[in-house]
Amino acid sequence: MHMPSTSATATAAATTQHLNAEHDSFCHGLEDGRVQCDLCPRVCRLRAGQRGLCFVRGAREGRIELLTYGRSSGFCIDPIEKKPLYHFLPGTPVLSFGTAGCNLSCDFCQNWDISTSRATDTLAAQASPEQIARTARQHHCRSVAYTYNDPVIFLEYARDTAHACQALGVKNVAVTAGYISPGAREAFFAPMDAANIDLKAFSEDFYRRHCGGHLAPVLETLQYLKQETQVWIEITTLLIPGLNDSDAELNALCAWIAEHLGTEVPLHFSAFHPDFKQGHRPPTPRTTLVCARQTAMAHGLHYVYIGNLHDRCGASTWCSNCGAQLIEREAYQLGTWNLTTSATCAHCGTLCAGVFEARPGDWGAHRQPITITHHASPATHRLRQGRPR
Repeated sequence: MHMPSTSATATAAATTQHLNAEHDSFCHGLEDGRVQCDLCPRVCRLRAGQRGLCFVRGAREGRIELLTYGRSSGFCIDPIEKKPLYHFLPGTPVLSFGTAGCNLSCDFCQNWDISTSRATDTLAAQASPEQIARTARQHHCRSVAYTYNDPVIFLEYARDTAHACQALGVKNVAVTAGYISPGAREAFFAPMDAANIDLKAFSEDFYRRHCGGHLAPVLETLQYLKQETQVWIEITTLLIPGLNDSDAELNALCAWIAEHLGTEVPLHFSAFHPDFKQGHRPPTPRTTLVCARQTAMAHGLHYVYIGNLHDRCGASTWCSNCGAQLIEREAYQLGTWNLTTSATCAHCGTLCAGVFEARPGDWGAHRQPITITHHASPATHRLRQGRPR
């Protein structure tokens, strides 16, 4: 039987104390006895025993707690391009995991079986932050991605895992809708190296009707990341026929990105496939995606991509100066590589924005589900009860 070392137990205990010390900053008590969650703009107000819309956070002992700390819906090694991140360590493997629930209620969700889950069976996998970090390094993953559902709602688990990864030289990636309160942004993004922000649309009406949220907090998160952090950011917008793909909206979206974030932030337009409550709606036509890409480029955006369908041109990276192909991609698989060791165009010397190494990775397009063996200890036993104490 594996027994944890004294130092390992001490580290787990220290992590638990650190977690509890910072946790109260994301909630406060109300005069009527309820507790308000301040993590995201929903500001759920809960009585003891109630959970927020996200499912994983609930009121207990006068505060809001993450009730599923240490539990996951599963682990898988993905290509970093699947996040999608095209300008962050291309070709490298990333250990990905998520939990359950979400703080938005998108009626078109492509991962609805996880994001809308209210069953604890969904969270069958267990692993401590240190175990996740060690597993990532053992499998030669350059980064860990907090994804599948929105990691904002399991901030404490993501943050502690990110710190454990940093200690081992593993980078951190957040795949999120960016629906987070100003007071929690720093705590969540501080240990992150890259983020893909899911910008659902460029319409308040769309966010209200189809996501149960608001547009402004997402735009504020994007500006925060660009102006106040060193996090590498890319943006994804799922184009849904008849809902968020009008010429006027796409022009407004691209103009805002160019003005407030700059022209070097990669933008991914992804194809919608009928699912969840929008199963009656047709898939996104190829022409819509191609036209959206042309619109973005007309607004001066340098790196615009097409996703969720086969398009080698729309998936590849092209030099913003001379138009040469810099990185060829097809179904997450890298092909021709025309970047120098200093990330400049091999033809004209123009710098390609992003986080690149001298050589690309060779992970390819395959996915590898993995199991992290969970060894019980006094600290991890408490995680099984729902939260660290």
